[in-house]
Amino acid sequence: MKQAVRKKTALITGGTSGIGLAAAQIFLEQGIQVMLAGRSGERGRAALDELAYPESQLSFVRTDVSKTEQCRQAVAATAEKFGGIDILVNSAGIYVERAIEQMTETAFIEVMDTNIKGTYFMCKYAAEFLKQSQSGAIVNVSSDAGVNGNYLCSAYCASKGAVTVFTKALALEMAPYRVRVNCICPGDIDTPLTQRQFNDATDHQEQLREMSSLYPLGRIGTAVEAAEVICFLASEKAAFVTGAAWSVDGGLTAY
Repeated sequence: MKQAVRKKTALITGGTSGIGLAAAQIFLEQGIQVMLAGRSGERGRAALDELAYPESQLSFVRTDVSKTEQCRQAVAATAEKFGGIDILVNSAGIYVERAIEQMTETAFIEVMDTNIKGTYFMCKYAAEFLKQSQSGAIVNVSSDAGVNGNYLCSAYCASKGAVTVFTKALALEMAPYRVRVNCICPGDIDTPLTQRQFNDATDHQEQLREMSSLYPLGRIGTAVEAAEVICFLASEKAAFVTGAAWSVDGGLTAY
């Protein structure tokens, strides 16, 4: 008898909301098994309910990517649940907007630990499984701030710039194993992370209009639009794409 072919599996950090959740929906529709990783058990349960796929196709592991041991545990839990890992999406991230004089060491470490250390160690622990896949793919979520400097967010820019260059370096390291490594560099995307920037705004819609006016396309992006690029880069349609930083920013960095 022929041995059953294992379905592909994607592990998505930051998978319980925003871009990560949108990517999970697309992967599931493609028949790919998904493990969501996120810090909040409550949001994890809500994401599972929203996606509404059976446990054989979708699961959640509580993970704070700033803790390296939790990165290792998330990878181990995914491999044990689904038999391997074919796709890793590093979407977990935090944003801090603050002048350098007001930036504390604690806040700086939190940004770096989540945005770059978490990405690095998720890749480290997933590497052996991705190599075994023979067609593995990593997609990191960087930012337009990982390409250009932005006002009043130097620590965030530093963390995302590190993600962009790390992606290129890891692509070279993993290429002999047929593991492709790319990143997307989104501009402002309508996600809970972006919405939190409006918390103190007296006129939410005016703030959104002002933000949208900066973009040549005249609007900010959606989580699905960013997720579609992630899923393309993870697919065989992008089989000759590695080490790339794809702008998903409505033309913002084309100026």
